Amino acid sequence: MIELRGIRFAYDATPVLDGVDLTIDEGELVLVSGPTGVGKSTLLGVVTGLVPRFSGGHLEGEVLIDGVSVAGRPPRERAHVVGYVGQDPAAGFVTDTVEEELAYGMEQLGLPPETMRRRVEETLDLLGIADLRARALRTLSGGQQQRVAIGSVLTMHPRLLVLDEPTSALDPTAAEDVLATLTRLVHDLGVSVLLAEHRLERVVPFVDRMCLMTGDGAVRVGEPAHLLATSPVVPPIVELGRAAGWHPLPLSVRDARRRARGLGERLVSPPLPDDLPSGAALEAQRVTVVHGPTVALREVDLTLRACRVTALMGRNGSGKSSLMWALQGSGRRSTGDVRVGALDPARLDPAGRRGLVGLVPQAAADLLYLETVAEECAAADGGTGECRRILDRLVPGIPDDQHPRDLSEGQRLALALALVLAARPHVVLLDEPTRGLDYAAKHVLAGILRDLAADGHAVLVATHDVEFVALAADDVVVLADGEVVSSGPVRRVVAESPAFAPQVTKVLGVPWLRVDEVVAALDAS
Repeated sequence: MIELRGIRFAYDATPVLDGVDLTIDEGELVLVSGPTGVGKSTLLGVVTGLVPRFSGGHLEGEVLIDGVSVAGRPPRERAHVVGYVGQDPAAGFVTDTVEEELAYGMEQLGLPPETMRRRVEETLDLLGIADLRARALRTLSGGQQQRVAIGSVLTMHPRLLVLDEPTSALDPTAAEDVLATLTRLVHDLGVSVLLAEHRLERVVPFVDRMCLMTGDGAVRVGEPAHLLATSPVVPPIVELGRAAGWHPLPLSVRDARRRARGLGERLVSPPLPDDLPSGAALEAQRVTVVHGPTVALREVDLTLRACRVTALMGRNGSGKSSLMWALQGSGRRSTGDVRVGALDPARLDPAGRRGLVGLVPQAAADLLYLETVAEECAAADGGTGECRRILDRLVPGIPDDQHPRDLSEGQRLALALALVLAARPHVVLLDEPTRGLDYAAKHVLAGILRDLAADGHAVLVATHDVEFVALAADDVVVLADGEVVSSGPVRRVVAESPAFAPQVTKVLGVPWLRVDEVVAALDAS
């Protein structure tokens, strides 16, 4: 249906894509994977026509739809065949309500009103969002917004759906719902899906083929099990399969459970970390946040302890970001008290607030305003080089003269993280810090946060990434509908909630969290 032949794309002398060949057949789900900043979004942009028209750069090679070249044509000429949903679905909304958004694309194609009405109804039912028909888009949760964004292109009946990080902002349950929807589109309607995703543990069980980008401009295409056998970027169950010597490697938790029969008897239980005494770095009492008619937080109590990393989890819309901003002091509290020592961050000027409580928001690019990466780093650390050192640990190789807005989503996030972490504030708040980061970068970030905690800082990470929680966190707080419903050590809290359990826990049970624990136990036995 769609074929790429000899695609080469470069912004300068160094190619991002070099000799890429790819064919996507009807009713096929294809995953694009690779390290942060390797060019996954660029490859998707070539397919949609957004690259190079809206990105700049030089493109060579052929893009064929049903054997007809469309490489030099504007994106609108393939809009009836290719539907695209970007990393931030809400950024693409152009109307106010769900029903209007589903109809908008068809209006631009000039379809008859009766056709539009029928397709809207079909799409509402297909995606299970009929009850959202009249809802304002701004009131939807992240998972609901993702499904509406998909629906807004499905009503135009594309044959190929292109998705960039479709689950990165979603809680585990919402991510499963979206992936189940995509699978239904592939199996029942014959729609082809091309998606880029870093959280391979979520999507690998659903895909037919995989495109692994290697960083030198080349792309390896093949069966997921074959490529993951040698890939440096693998989900935890594949890493577990390698450590245990399983062949073939498992791609789902169900497969791994079957292979793991008898493995538990070979393992010595991992030592549980001591709950070392530490003082309260931040205390929040009875914090309530109201946005218009919506109560985002309802009398929340929270204590962040020095020398500890705490994960803040919960469904989309549970109040995590509202709590983050209330703790940092920039967000308005309706009631309640927040103290860092004797100080309330809300009563400080912005500079004093940042020095006391550092926050990396979900929209990390909002922190970037200078012309080059080097200028951003120098402004953050006064020229000491600490910001650049942190950035190179997270995502090495970003040029000093690169404009921050030209970076990939993951690279921009890494730069924003480096800006905040370089100041080493007493309390560090991170809101969804792993969006766009590959496994290697997440391991590095976990190490940086552990180092901050070891130096006496308190760290709070709001995240949907359960695998990162297993890597980085000591404690977990779970929010639901603006209230704390569970809190405690990671091993206990994740055992209480299957939705928030990492893959190793699902396979081997409590107290196992991470593959490195299993490897150490195998070595000991």
